[in-house]
Amino acid sequence: MRRPSVHLDTSVISALFDERTPERQTLTEEFWEKIQDYDAYLSEITEKEMEAASETLREKMTQVTKDFRILRITEEVESLADEYIKQGVFPERYRNDALHVSVATVNGIKYLLS
Repeated sequence: MRRPSVHLDTSVISALFDERTPERQTLTEEFWEKIQDYDAYLSEITEKEMEAASETLREKMTQVTKDFRILRITEEVESLADEYIKQGVFPERYRNDALHVSVATVNGIKYLLS
């Protein structure tokens, strides 16, 4: 039986290391204990957001996601994100959020965690 797929955005990954919000960190750690039950994916957007983090945080996030597959931002993904923005689902300033949803949708990812 195939495992369900999940796309993680940067906020979920960084929550593992964010001690400012202990409840959120604990919930994320509990999910992380079950991550092997999923086919886990990141997108190119997530990779870029992780690169912008401090060196220490970037290293931690890269380590815990090193085995995840990367979803590419294709023309189809861009087009769907544009449509989400055009239809008012996302404001333009949240284009990366529209891209996260679009890349998950285009690739048939069952769950998107943000």
